[in-house]
Amino acid sequence: MTVITCIEDLRRLAQRRVPRMFYDYADSGAWTESTYRANQDDFQPIRLRQRVAVPMEPRSTRTTMVGQPVAMPVALAPTGLTGMQHADGEILAARAAQRFGVPFVLSTMSICSIEDVAEHAGPGFWFQLYVMRDRDFVGRLIDRAKAAGCGALVLTLDLQILGQRHKDLKNGLSAPPKPTLANLLNLATKPRWCWGMLRTPRRQFGNIVGHVKGVDDMSSLSAWTQQQFDPTLNWRDVEWIKNRWGGKLILKGIMDPEDARLAVESGADALVVSNHGGRQLDGAESTIRALPRIVEAVGDRIEVHMDSGIRSGQDVLKARALGARGTYIGRAFLWGLGAMGEAGVTKALEIIHKELELTMAFTGHTDIETVDRSILIPGTFPTA
Repeated sequence: MTVITCIEDLRRLAQRRVPRMFYDYADSGAWTESTYRANQDDFQPIRLRQRVAVPMEPRSTRTTMVGQPVAMPVALAPTGLTGMQHADGEILAARAAQRFGVPFVLSTMSICSIEDVAEHAGPGFWFQLYVMRDRDFVGRLIDRAKAAGCGALVLTLDLQILGQRHKDLKNGLSAPPKPTLANLLNLATKPRWCWGMLRTPRRQFGNIVGHVKGVDDMSSLSAWTQQQFDPTLNWRDVEWIKNRWGGKLILKGIMDPEDARLAVESGADALVVSNHGGRQLDGAESTIRALPRIVEAVGDRIEVHMDSGIRSGQDVLKARALGARGTYIGRAFLWGLGAMGEAGVTKALEIIHKELELTMAFTGHTDIETVDRSILIPGTFPTA
């Protein structure tokens, strides 16, 4: 493939270059994957109003997310095992995001550690937190994110227990891959990936191994993680985390108006309308359909962001029109990373930015700050 024009081109290239278990980890959902598909499909019926004979330049997609300037209303979402899509993947993605001027959010379950990424990331480096039963470890994670200069903490609320992800179970997902015959045969077809992994020491969960007593290799890590996601997580824990962190706090995983109101009461700076990319509750509503009700419920009392299903700049613009101050891309940048490393992440951002800028102009706007529901055809978009 010599010409890459869209995110789908990057997906196809990543599918050829990334080992099956890690490609499937990114490109899959829970159970029947109905919510995973709906997240993407439900953008399509939303129609745009084309305007003509209006100035189309100069154009600006610049805005802010939680008060921080961004080149466009897009951040790279926290995704586990990013460093298994490509060697040193979190570092490469953070560098690409910094140069482009958008935030990069590092997952608790990353391969590269907070400290690894901090050496390469700029002020748009944010950290995503999972709440574990080991509250001492959680507290130390927060403190490490502070020390690394992270500009925001993204607290994920929708993974108290793990959704049933059939592809991961069938592939025997692990980092690094278990040396089974099937895995070895698949790895033999991915020489580029294997060569990169041989050249890096970062092949396990960098935020955990060496930072938890008794967890110093993959076998002990597996046993620890299976019992650590905390099903007792509640709003009192959110208060404790907010006080421990002391900086910008974003709550991720809000799909219900009542939870959105509780997010406001918690004092968080933003919430993310998210169903974890369709990887938790299969049968949940798509995020683009849930978005207007959340916006209606909270008004301007908290900043509303959205993730899941975004594959183009047009999707970003539609989300912005329906009230999302910012959006997050996960699979789109992971496919770029798996396809071409850092250059692929940059390419994904360039594609989305160009699509966003052009579509904004065609709808009669030259500034992202002026975009609202008036760019959408009535009756084609979800309402509160």
